[in-house]
Amino acid sequence: MKFPNKYLRNLKPYKLASHKIWAVSPEKRSEILKLDWNEATVPPSPKVRERIIELLKETDFFNLYPSTKNERLLALLSNYTGLPVENIQYFASSDSLHEYICKVFISVGDPVMILGPSYDNFRLTCQANGAEVHFSVIGEDFKFDPARFEEDIQAKEPAVVYICNPNNPTGTVHQVSYIRHLLESFPDTLFLIDEAYYEFSGVSCKDLVLEYDNILISRTMSKAFALANFRVGYLLGSKDNVQFVNRIRNPKNLTTFGQEAAIAALSDLPYMWNYVDQVHKGMAYFAEESEKVKDKYVLQPSGGNFMLLKFPSYEEKMGLLNYLAENNIFARDTMQHPIVHNCFRITIGTVEQMKTVMSVILKYYGR
Repeated sequence: MKFPNKYLRNLKPYKLASHKIWAVSPEKRSEILKLDWNEATVPPSPKVRERIIELLKETDFFNLYPSTKNERLLALLSNYTGLPVENIQYFASSDSLHEYICKVFISVGDPVMILGPSYDNFRLTCQANGAEVHFSVIGEDFKFDPARFEEDIQAKEPAVVYICNPNNPTGTVHQVSYIRHLLESFPDTLFLIDEAYYEFSGVSCKDLVLEYDNILISRTMSKAFALANFRVGYLLGSKDNVQFVNRIRNPKNLTTFGQEAAIAALSDLPYMWNYVDQVHKGMAYFAEESEKVKDKYVLQPSGGNFMLLKFPSYEEKMGLLNYLAENNIFARDTMQHPIVHNCFRITIGTVEQMKTVMSVILKYYGR
């Protein structure tokens, strides 16, 4: 096929997980535990539903493009992050933001480094724009080696380094002091820190954007805020970097429904933090109960709302993964790199939800 651009012709697509939940009736959705995309396992704040119902009554805006500068949303993001409005911009998802970052800061042929294995859609976005993607991969034991990582950066001299923090799927968390070290050690390299799971780790590099020009932070409201269907993300960066992205950003791409849902969720932070606490309790329960089958898989510590299970073999992984699916529990097969081929990732929900998961796991192993 001659029409697609040359970078797409042999591009490996981003592998989607099961989306069975959309193939069943709304009544049946409650029977499914969708733990494969790291969405929130509970609805968002009731204020979101209330605001959407109010919006549906205001039919005089449906034919209009959404607000191109929602000052209330920006003010709430500023209050939440503790950063000035000039250091923030919202987008129709962090995936959309990543596409803009690629267009603004990466030229065709530029080397890009990903600390992997990691969120694979960013790899796809870079390659589709003609970047040369390189990986600095952690060891088989999932231990991060900073010396080797920095040697890889020196060798490839990337224009951009992508670090998911906490990392998806391993759950690894890098402390702010180490990110600062990278910024100072490689001042000519732009570091994109993906903080999709910040609320669960409590570790953020946000304040570094006030000190350094070579850092961008992407965040999403799809996880802790439970707004995955509304596709809301935002950028944190220096004033100059935000303005560079604004030069090509389409300001009307986040719908009014998305903007208002984000405003409602940000207006009820206690609800979100309570859910984060529930996830932490669910993770502690899951880790404790998994000790009963510690001869079957190893759990990796995680700073996100998910955990990685490592099995002795691919066949043993698939056996449990398929059994969970047969019982309407969907986890994520991790195939983006050979070191996680014997693993799958499972989103952590509430204690009650994880009790359901563990009952199926224990039944599978006859425990």
